[in-house]
Amino acid sequence: MTGAAGTERRPVVRPADERDYQAVAELLRTAGLPLAGVSPTLAGFYVAEERGQVLGAVGLEVHGEDGLLRSAVVDAAARGTGIGLTLVHRVLSHARERGLGAVYLLTTTAEGYFPRFGFVRIAREDVPEPVQASVEFREACPASAAAMRKLVSGR
Repeated sequence: MTGAAGTERRPVVRPADERDYQAVAELLRTAGLPLAGVSPTLAGFYVAEERGQVLGAVGLEVHGEDGLLRSAVVDAAARGTGIGLTLVHRVLSHARERGLGAVYLLTTTAEGYFPRFGFVRIAREDVPEPVQASVEFREACPASAAAMRKLVSGR
């Protein structure tokens, strides 16, 4: 992928840890995304890092047999470089590795972005109860947020 100045961008995608929390929290705040329910340990999160700077993040929460993709964010200066695609593909791969049946998400701004990964809009009430019980569903996202689902295993 190339950056705005035509330079090659090769961020490292890796599991996040507590040392990344401040950078991820700042990315989420700047993007207007909720921090509610994001653990300071960043368990289940991945970050894209380049030269020591966190440029993007995405999380996967496991709720029963399904997952919740949350907090997908890329630094404004790095958008359009493929970092978001790489992060979402990584978290979906992780969901398959875990044997999850489906991955759900809520969005108020990116409903047009996620179909490229196989997500389809569904009614909020069609989301399984364990996922609906998450902080993301109960507190962090407004009732107007679109619910989407991607099946990730053959179950």
